Amino acid sequence: MTTTSTSTPDVTVTVIVFNDAERLPRAVESLRAQTHANIEIIISDDHSTDDTPTVARRLEAQDARIRYLRLPENSGGCSAPRNRAIEIARAPYLMFLDSDDELPANAVEVLLAAHREREVDFTMGTCQRLRVDTGRRTTWMPHLFAERRTVENIESEPDLLFWPLSTNRMYTADFLNRHNLRFPEGVHYEDQLFSIQSYCLAKAFTIIPDPVYLWYIEPFADADTATISNQRHKISNVEDRIRVHRMIDDFLAGSEHAGLREDKDFKFLKHDFSLYAGDLPYRDEEWIRSFAEIMNPYLETLADGAYTRLPRPERIVLELLRDGRLADAQLAARDLGNGVAPRQVTADASGVPYWGAEVPSSDRARRELDLSDLELDTRPFPSAQFRHEITGLERGKGATLTLSIRTYDPGLRLPVGPQRASLLLSPGNKRMTVPFRLDPVSPGLFEGTVRLDLSAAPLPLQGFEGLRHPQIRLQQQGLAHSGILLAPLDFPTMTARVDYRSGATPHDVTIEPEGRNPGRLQIRWRPVGVTAKVIRPVVQKVDRPKIRKAAKLLSSVLR
Repeated sequence: MTTTSTSTPDVTVTVIVFNDAERLPRAVESLRAQTHANIEIIISDDHSTDDTPTVARRLEAQDARIRYLRLPENSGGCSAPRNRAIEIARAPYLMFLDSDDELPANAVEVLLAAHREREVDFTMGTCQRLRVDTGRRTTWMPHLFAERRTVENIESEPDLLFWPLSTNRMYTADFLNRHNLRFPEGVHYEDQLFSIQSYCLAKAFTIIPDPVYLWYIEPFADADTATISNQRHKISNVEDRIRVHRMIDDFLAGSEHAGLREDKDFKFLKHDFSLYAGDLPYRDEEWIRSFAEIMNPYLETLADGAYTRLPRPERIVLELLRDGRLADAQLAARDLGNGVAPRQVTADASGVPYWGAEVPSSDRARRELDLSDLELDTRPFPSAQFRHEITGLERGKGATLTLSIRTYDPGLRLPVGPQRASLLLSPGNKRMTVPFRLDPVSPGLFEGTVRLDLSAAPLPLQGFEGLRHPQIRLQQQGLAHSGILLAPLDFPTMTARVDYRSGATPHDVTIEPEGRNPGRLQIRWRPVGVTAKVIRPVVQKVDRPKIRKAAKLLSSVLR
C-alpha cells in the first residue's frame, strides 16, 4: 500500500500526461530532485491508453510525495488534467509541468523565494529550450527576463503578452481560486488565454532571470506525436488558435485592460499569424483557401494600429491574403525576414511603387502594398534587395550540377548589360566561389547558368557533416551583395556519392529544396567510408599540425 505525506507541502507541482509512459519518469525525477524538497507531486493522467497508468502507480509507490490522478475519460487537451489537479492540490503554491519536459533542480526553490520576498500573485522565470535533434540549449525570449522586477500593471509592460506559457510560473492557490482562474477546456492554445487572464488579474507578479523550465523541442517529430504548436498543418489547429484569441478579446473587452487590445492584436500578427505565414509556400490550394476562410474574418476585427507596427513584408502577405490573392500571398511569404525582393513592382502616376503587376484599387491595399519604405532603388548596394530563383536544375556527369538562375532587380540597381555573379558555397573551412554571368532579359530581369562541381568543394580532410545554403554574390563599383538562392519547392531530391580532389573522405551529398520558409537550395553532406570512421574522430578531438599530417598520410594509405 502506498503511504502518503502527512505534512502540508509548500508547493504542488502537477505533471500532466497522456500516453507518455516513456518520458513521464524523467519529468517526475526532475521534481524528486528539487533542492526544495517539501513539495507535492500530482501526476494528472488524461486517461492514457498506453502503459502510463502502470508507470505512474509505480512512481507513486516510490515516493510519498507523489499522488496519481486519472481522469475518467480523455479530454483531448491540457486544460482538464490541470484543472482537476488544482481542485485537489494541498499546497498554497502551484506549478505545472508537461510530461515531456523537466524542471531545473532549483526551480521550485528560486520561485518560492521570490514569493517570500514580496507578496505577489505569481512568480515567473526563464524557459530554456532543448533541441532533441541537436542537443542545443537556448533561452527563449531572454530579453523579457533580463531584469529582476515586480510588475504591478501589465499595461506598463505590454511586451509580456508575447510570453504565452503558463508552465514557467508559480501561482498562489489563493489567486487562482479567488478569481476562479482555470484553463479553458475543449480548446487548444489554452495557455494563451490563461496567461493573459493571469497578467490582467494579478495585483503584482515578480519576474526573475533564473531558468525554471526546460522545454524539449522535437522539430521533426511525427505529425501524430508532434506538440500542438507543431501541428499547424491541421486546419483544426488554425480554428483553435482563432477561437482562443476571440475568447481573449472578449475577456479584455470586459476587463479593466481593454486598452491592451492593440498590443494583443500586434502580438497575434507578429507571432501567431507569422507562424502560419512561414508555412504558406508549402500548403496546397485547398488548405490555403480554408485557411483564408477562417483567418480573414478575424483579421478584419484587429486594430489598424497593429498592422502599422509590422515590417512591410509581413503587411504585404497579410494584405494579399485578405484581398483573396492567395497564390500571391504564398509567393510573398517566401520573402519574409530574408531581404528578398518581389518579382515585380508597379508604380502609379506619381511614382509610388506597389507590390505586384498592377496598382492596387482600394485605399487599404494601396496603403499596405506600398513599397516606398523598402527603398528598393536607393538603399546601399550591400543591403539592396534582389530575388534569385532557380528555374532549372540538371544533373551532369559525376558530381556536377547545372543551375539555371533568374535574378529579379525591381529597384533597377544593376546597370544595363551582362552582370558578373558568383555562387558561394562553404561546406568546409574554405569558401568555394563559382563565377558565372547574368545576362539581361528585360529591365530588372537577368538570367544565367552556373555549373557547380561538388567534387571541387574544399572540404577538410576529416570531412564535413551538415548542410549549407548556396548564395549568389553580385558586385558593383567595389561593393558586394550576397543573397539567398530560392529553389523550386517541388524538385526531386538528388543524392550522389562524391569523391573529392582534395583527398577528403568520400561523402554522400544530397541536393534538395529547403523544407520550410523561405525554401532555399539546400546541400547536405555526410562523410562515409573507412576514412571517415578512422580519421574524422581523431582530427575532431586533436587538431594539431602533426596529427593532421599523420591523418593525411593514413588517409592516403586507406584510399
